[in-house]
Amino acid sequence: MSDQQIRVETRGSAVIVSPEGDIDMSRSPEFRAALREVNDQKPDTLVVNLDKVGYMDSSGLATLVECMRTAKGNKTEMILCGMNERVKAIFEIARLDQFFRIEPTLDDIEGL
Repeated sequence: MSDQQIRVETRGSAVIVSPEGDIDMSRSPEFRAALREVNDQKPDTLVVNLDKVGYMDSSGLATLVECMRTAKGNKTEMILCGMNERVKAIFEIARLDQFFRIEPTLDDIEGL
């Protein structure tokens, strides 16, 4: 049992998933399961708030890429927000910042 917490909250037609702690090999399966559960609901918007994630490895990136593919198939808009510099750098190195909509904070997303 990991000590990672994943908060899921609904605001109108949007679902916000807020994981806490590092997302690495040991924790991505739990994160992936939470995201799949949300994608199964086919919300209009899926927001992943990363403001409490200190570090993410390639398994975390793969989880988010898989989630984005599913969201696109569901016609769900997926938005990432709250990335710290360390996590943002990982996205930039992998060039994934070009494929995801990334906002500075939850408050920067209109309509939430």
